[in-house]
Amino acid sequence: MKNFALIGASGYIAPRHMEAISKTNNNLVAAFDPYDGIGILDKYFPNASYFKEFERFDRYINKLRYSGKKLDFLSITSPNYLHDSHIRFGLKNNCDIICEKPLVLNPHNVEQLILVEKETGKKVNTILQLRLHPSVIKFKKKVLNDLIKNPKKIFEIDLTYITSRGKWYFISWKGDDAKSGGISSNIGIHFFDMLNWVFGPVIESKVHLKKLDTHAGILHFKNANVRWFLSINQEYIPENLKKDGVKTYRSLKAEDKEIEFSSGFKDLHLYSYEKILKGEGFGLIDSYESIKTVSLIRNQKISDNFKNSHSYIKKIN
Repeated sequence: MKNFALIGASGYIAPRHMEAISKTNNNLVAAFDPYDGIGILDKYFPNASYFKEFERFDRYINKLRYSGKKLDFLSITSPNYLHDSHIRFGLKNNCDIICEKPLVLNPHNVEQLILVEKETGKKVNTILQLRLHPSVIKFKKKVLNDLIKNPKKIFEIDLTYITSRGKWYFISWKGDDAKSGGISSNIGIHFFDMLNWVFGPVIESKVHLKKLDTHAGILHFKNANVRWFLSINQEYIPENLKKDGVKTYRSLKAEDKEIEFSSGFKDLHLYSYEKILKGEGFGLIDSYESIKTVSLIRNQKISDNFKNSHSYIKKIN
């Protein structure tokens, strides 16, 4: 049984981490979050020590370290801009790390963490769950097989992801690009990681749209052109789905054929934890290309070349 601590216990994704820790037969020793509405702990780890102030959490973790009660992992589900600091905290307290995506906001943060990882001898793992999704694995195999037959093939891809969010989103840290990284980082990072995993590094990027609730553009890879559209505005969900109350829409089309991956997400955090506990987790280097991609998008100006842009851009007034 491994001992875990958790930073960000009240976050949206935190229960999936608690469930994964529980289902892998491990123990959550301590949890920290400035917001104390975390009754979810009663479901999984009612005996976990809870801290509302980071200073007290820090003192407790330090106490564990020197009392002989080994803390093996620190799981991090805090706001994006705090990941870098919390990862460093865990590494320096002799913990392996499991951190939600985006792991950090900029490529240079990854480069610095590689140095801290080497200094401490501990590993930083991140949740890149789409790499474990059966449909995505199947899609990658098809791409590789097609490229063996025709190394010069260029795949034409359309990625659309719309996940409805209310007005609260823009008031929270998620609505602050300096803290969340913006729409592309906050809701798009795992899709960009999937694309990097399948097609390799981005050769060229054009951004066609940057609104507070919607980003869109095109990514050029060696063997693919990917038109992408990301939004938290439910108005852009297809009408036939919207009238049925659908709040989230995912679509990945390759050469006009739909790659079905809208289902099968429920257990991907559990699978991620299982692989991490076997020493097979995705680390800093695995995260680098997608962080580089979203950082590039964040800092790019809008292109005036709309050739081959995503069809949904026409929906925007």
